[in-house]
Amino acid sequence: MRKLFAYGGLAASVVLIAFGAGAIAIGAFGLADVRDELAEQRIVAGEDAPELTDGRLEAGDELDTGAEARAFADVMEAHTLAATGGKRYAEMGRFLTDDGTDTSDESLAAKTADGRPVENGLRNMWVTETALSTALNTAFFAERVAIFSIVMGVALLLTGIGFLVLTLGGALSPGLSRRGTA
Repeated sequence: MRKLFAYGGLAASVVLIAFGAGAIAIGAFGLADVRDELAEQRIVAGEDAPELTDGRLEAGDELDTGAEARAFADVMEAHTLAATGGKRYAEMGRFLTDDGTDTSDESLAAKTADGRPVENGLRNMWVTETALSTALNTAFFAERVAIFSIVMGVALLLTGIGFLVLTLGGALSPGLSRRGTA
């Protein structure tokens, strides 16, 4: 029976060490990939970035981390709110009237030459802003998942090493009684 526990301890140790090393490697590759992809976009924070992000970004910073991407999403939101007069997507009408007021009533909308209602371009700006900020926030989330993977990998690795030490170091040695005393 003692040999069965020893082999089980060794097997558990090997599995935990392997999963831990794998999680660390996957997390490190994921972290590097997120940062490389962000850097390839060559997004640079503008002059108003420090004010709009409470100092999380400085003017001229190139985005290359998930935290910077998330901060830049806040900059984009502020710019879009400024452009739309403080209105969000759902607060704006789908169309524009002849005097430029937004409305969702198609019958009140200004018409194009072919009779279609004129779309509210500022409302469409929110669609673009939402898509881009979602991508930036996804980079932030992906970076956090990668870091979590690394931390969990370290925990699994240390647990596996602990099991190995206990298994090989004598916790199951013949000199110990069933109560755990010599």
